[in-house]
Amino acid sequence: MMLSTFVPSAMTQIDGTTPQHFRVVRSSTTLETFVGTKTSHFLLNEPWLSLIVSTLLLLITTAFALVLVGFSPYNMYSKALLASAATSALRLHQRLPRVQLSREFLALLFVEDSAHYLMYSLIFFYSPPLTWVLLPVFLFALLHISSYTLELLDLFGPNSMSLIRMGIGIVEVQSANLLWTIAFAEIFLFPLVVLSLFSGRATLMTVFIYYRFLTLRYASRRNAYTRDAFSRLRFLTENYTQKPNCPQVVRNIATKTIDFITRLTPAVVQQQSGQ
Repeated sequence: MMLSTFVPSAMTQIDGTTPQHFRVVRSSTTLETFVGTKTSHFLLNEPWLSLIVSTLLLLITTAFALVLVGFSPYNMYSKALLASAATSALRLHQRLPRVQLSREFLALLFVEDSAHYLMYSLIFFYSPPLTWVLLPVFLFALLHISSYTLELLDLFGPNSMSLIRMGIGIVEVQSANLLWTIAFAEIFLFPLVVLSLFSGRATLMTVFIYYRFLTLRYASRRNAYTRDAFSRLRFLTENYTQKPNCPQVVRNIATKTIDFITRLTPAVVQQQSGQ
């Protein structure tokens, strides 16, 4: 590290500036002086920094799009989905850094939740704004930024920034409820997309691709909330139709709808314990 404090003249460019490599070494040494070696390596991790910055931008743009829905909604809506696509792509790159043109790689690709939400963001990016679309994006960004922030705060000590830790603790306690909300939002968005098709705000391709997105979420190996949400909805519907006061028309429609959805349900491959 002494190299960062002494740069020979032979290592100086013609214009008198220090070469870029030595500027990076010097900045790294300065950062280590203030926050320590472990923290500096964590902060200088470019993929991690890119991911946390994109997630933070996603959270901010989505929040503005949800709150200021009546003020130039398409501008903020498109920025939120663009940030969502970028964040999902970064997370996907961390999970699968080496791209391969093979069927096995595609199979691994569509197992990842990040690939699902990259598809989700691109589906609605070119469509007219639907506020409901931003709800899962915002809640996932909230969960991710809380996890990243807690990991960063732990490097500065277990008692640092207690107020922020309190807010992160609330998110962690409610994480299961947030994931349930995301799952139900994904499901109930499909009827809205179908209705948007008849109103001219969506295309048949949007409906088809979103159906494909739902099948991927249903078969997800790492996140079973969407699959469990379907099961809960089926249980509640069947429980209601078995009541004596349920109209026969409603019972028939519910039964046929459940049978139709069951036929469209994809096969689920159970994740092995070693994965």
